[in-house]
Amino acid sequence: MKTIKNHKFITACVLTALIIICAVLFLVTRRDEAEMQAQADSISEAIRERALQCFVIENAYPESLSYLEEHYGLTVNKRDFKIIYTPFAENLPPDIRVIYKGGGQ
Repeated sequence: MKTIKNHKFITACVLTALIIICAVLFLVTRRDEAEMQAQADSISEAIRERALQCFVIENAYPESLSYLEEHYGLTVNKRDFKIIYTPFAENLPPDIRVIYKGGGQ
């Protein structure tokens, strides 16, 4: 009878430990995702600011992201983020999307 109680106690302890480990891993992953989203938002905002600066100076939005990098000192983390820069017209702001690649893809 005593061994059954010990077995149940050990099983309960192991399950509790597994639940705690899973919860910690979940929270760490969520925090990392939030940090990556904040970085993506920051990159997007920097691109928008440089594009607007270009529009004010040149009276036209740039046709490419590389133009902003070459002429307006924009630097972005292309290793971790995919940047989709879609211009519409010289007088309309471009569509800018920044996507975290995740896991060093």
